[in-house]
Amino acid sequence: MASFFSRFKAKDEAVAQAVPPAVALEIDGPTLSSTLQNLLTACEDDGGVERYVEALKFKVSLFQDAFKDAGEGLPAENFAKLCMFMPTVRRRIGDNLEGEKYLVLIAAIKGLFGEGDIDARIRAFQNKFPQDKKHRWTRDLATEILHNTDPELHPLMHRWVWDRKTNSGVIREIWYGDVDAETLHVDDTYEVFLKLREELSGYLTENGIYSDVLYYVDLLCAQSYANYIAAQGGLYLKADFSSKEEPIVFTRRLLGLDGVSAKTNLDIAPSIIDGRAQKKNSIADVLRLTENT
Repeated sequence: MASFFSRFKAKDEAVAQAVPPAVALEIDGPTLSSTLQNLLTACEDDGGVERYVEALKFKVSLFQDAFKDAGEGLPAENFAKLCMFMPTVRRRIGDNLEGEKYLVLIAAIKGLFGEGDIDARIRAFQNKFPQDKKHRWTRDLATEILHNTDPELHPLMHRWVWDRKTNSGVIREIWYGDVDAETLHVDDTYEVFLKLREELSGYLTENGIYSDVLYYVDLLCAQSYANYIAAQGGLYLKADFSSKEEPIVFTRRLLGLDGVSAKTNLDIAPSIIDGRAQKKNSIADVLRLTENT
């Protein structure tokens, strides 16, 4: 694994020592501090940040149950219900949940759980689909499945966390200094996402958060990018985040905790945060829950 060096910098600190640009993460400490405080404050109206942590655990339990055999035998109907937790996937995957296309999808998912390089497995998954802009969501699907079935091994690697091609995402939003006219030379590889999580985990523990740190990292990432979406008035990702809302609303949507709001055949989900969803042991429980919504 590559060697990384990064540090948190206050606005008046000198720039960190020279490091290989492809792997250096220059994270702005004050930005993280403000984001964390905003997250904790915003969550109070929903019963506290702990409820969000429990919601993420619930989500993970559903994915682990569904993909315990790498998706073998998972009905398309059940897979569709899982899509309610994947905001950048659920509006685009519809055609792939029927007939032969669904069989191709499940076969590709099995490859995600294979051996070897994680980045290579994600690329192999994407290569099972057309290589065009319309199918960029396939990366998010791969990373959603990997992260939610084993969040300890797989950090958040979604495009909204970092997308080298568009030079956008959480990493840019928490980068030190003025990056408006700058291209960040940071790869969107497993090692980079792993390092990002390591840095954010360290920051959180330094600030008194010692349990469920991985889930707090996800929330901190989502809040960071939610701030950007809110500031842009929902222009970016406008198909999914098209209304003027407070950042915490976008935080919920980025993490799939809002339930499905799209007017599609997937519009069947309850909101997790509003208290209707309790921790369940199987996908069947969620199916019964959504049918009553």
